[in-house]
Amino acid sequence: MAKGDKFYFENFAEGAALSKKAATYLVECLENYDPDKIETMIHQMHEIEHTADKKKHEMNDALAKAFVTPVDREDLDMLSHNLDQVTDKLEEILQKFYIYNIQSVEPAVIEFAKRLVRSCELICALMDEFENFKRSKKIRELIIELNDAEEECDKLYLASMRELTKSTNDVLTIISWREIYECFESCADACEHVSECVGSVIMKNT
Repeated sequence: MAKGDKFYFENFAEGAALSKKAATYLVECLENYDPDKIETMIHQMHEIEHTADKKKHEMNDALAKAFVTPVDREDLDMLSHNLDQVTDKLEEILQKFYIYNIQSVEPAVIEFAKRLVRSCELICALMDEFENFKRSKKIRELIIELNDAEEECDKLYLASMRELTKSTNDVLTIISWREIYECFESCADACEHVSECVGSVIMKNT
């Protein structure tokens, strides 16, 4: 692989690390939730998301200038987009707590956030292997693990939504938490999309 190709894989690894940082920060916020500090939480989360945006912009600039890329530039662009989406979705979760003026959190929410941390850890491991995807013995296993993690999040989403409708008849409460749980689910989907994109690259290039 050409020396200049290193940039792409380092950029992906850095983007994945920022997703993990955002997910870990989300768990910290929820485990120590204080509605009076939600604006500070959102600001700090946005700083992480903004840094992730810079990584995406760097990738866009590199792809615009590149004559030859290690795999199809469309695939590199899609993977960069999908990685950025993970961090965007994590920020959106916290924004929903602000929008709906959430005063306390349920244990299921913290569990969901921890599962997203696990998914982001798998993404980091996947990006570490991506540069050597043609020879890696781990990469397919990591793709499967990410798919399994998304399925577990699906189950938690369904259970949480069912418990919500059983526990209250208050319409605003149901709407608020439905939006929040849907954000969690959307973030889990975004993590899976990263693995699907890598799987597509492997299929095209091996």
